[in-house]
Amino acid sequence: VQLQASGGGLVQAGSSLRLSCTASGRTSSPYVMGWFRQALEKEREFVASITWSAGTTYYADSVKGRFTISRDNAKNTLYLQMNSLKPDDTAVYYCAATNRQSSRTPRYYYTAAPTYDNWGQGTLVTVSS
Repeated sequence: VQLQASGGGLVQAGSSLRLSCTASGRTSSPYVMGWFRQALEKEREFVASITWSAGTTYYADSVKGRFTISRDNAKNTLYLQMNSLKPDDTAVYYCAATNRQSSRTPRYYYTAAPTYDNWGQGTLVTVSS
């Protein structure tokens, strides 16, 4: 399965962008998909995740209320709608997928990058002030 992220660009603060992540070569849906981001000289951080079948979502506190993660099962596509963008949102955004499950609390398990074993190539989002 290959993940292809797109939709990044240069926007002004307060603007909106929608990122897409299309999965190809997949024969079955992943259990969970997520978005992570990595700013220059910073660690990769969790943004949002969604359980593919049930649609359960988790968000980082920094994006809650501004970003919305969703998926289109028929198109095998994951989305991240980003509103009210801030300069601090500037980063390369990665989509990721996993079929791993755990007895750990989902809110913590699916916000951790090592849980995901399939990553897209990233799309750059730059927010100017």
